[in-house]
Amino acid sequence: PALGLFLFTTARDPLRIIILIAGAFFCLVSLLLSSLIWFIAVKASDPQVEPLQKGLLIFGVMFSVLLQEAFCFLYYELLRKAIEGLVALSEDSCSPISIQQMAYAVAGVGFGLMSGAFSMINLLADSLGPGTVGIHGDSQLYFLTSAFMTMVLIFLHTFWGILFFHGCEHQHWWEITAVVIMHLAFSGLMFCNPLYMGSLVPSYLLMAIAATWAYLLSGGSAQNLQRFLLCKS
Repeated sequence: PALGLFLFTTARDPLRIIILIAGAFFCLVSLLLSSLIWFIAVKASDPQVEPLQKGLLIFGVMFSVLLQEAFCFLYYELLRKAIEGLVALSEDSCSPISIQQMAYAVAGVGFGLMSGAFSMINLLADSLGPGTVGIHGDSQLYFLTSAFMTMVLIFLHTFWGILFFHGCEHQHWWEITAVVIMHLAFSGLMFCNPLYMGSLVPSYLLMAIAATWAYLLSGGSAQNLQRFLLCKS
């Protein structure tokens, strides 16, 4: 699905590709910084104290979420300046890309693809072996569940990007706060594993809520959705 989003909505426009790659880079920098801080905190603490290590893990997750959203806001400010420059250079005083398209292609798909790749790269490396998943009685659905969680993460970032940029554009700070809370809630659901149903089901419900909200903010309606499903113009 993530590849489909890129091919059908972004790949044909060079400007969108450039903005998407830049957005993915911002997301990668935020993830690397949060990983570095968590790594230093773990090395500086006593590894034998299990409650402390768990607390550091929770801190690392929360800090990573807040840092990602902070970088998203910084990139929004950068894009606003870029739009002003594009308008000044254009002959018709119009930007070749709207803020809504930037919200989707940048903070959305760009952040989502990078977050998905970042979360799956270690799992894909471990899947090469040695070892067999579930050989000691654990769930054999670990990799399949991780794939579904990565998919929902990418979609959530796409919808969160639309909501975040809309909140910044109209100074609806409660929308930005809602995005941060949803991001924290989704990340917190990971602590339900290995009870996978405890994390998968709420995550997809959260995705449905975010998708509906982003659809309505983008100008969608029940009538438009009905026409789309019935293939009517």
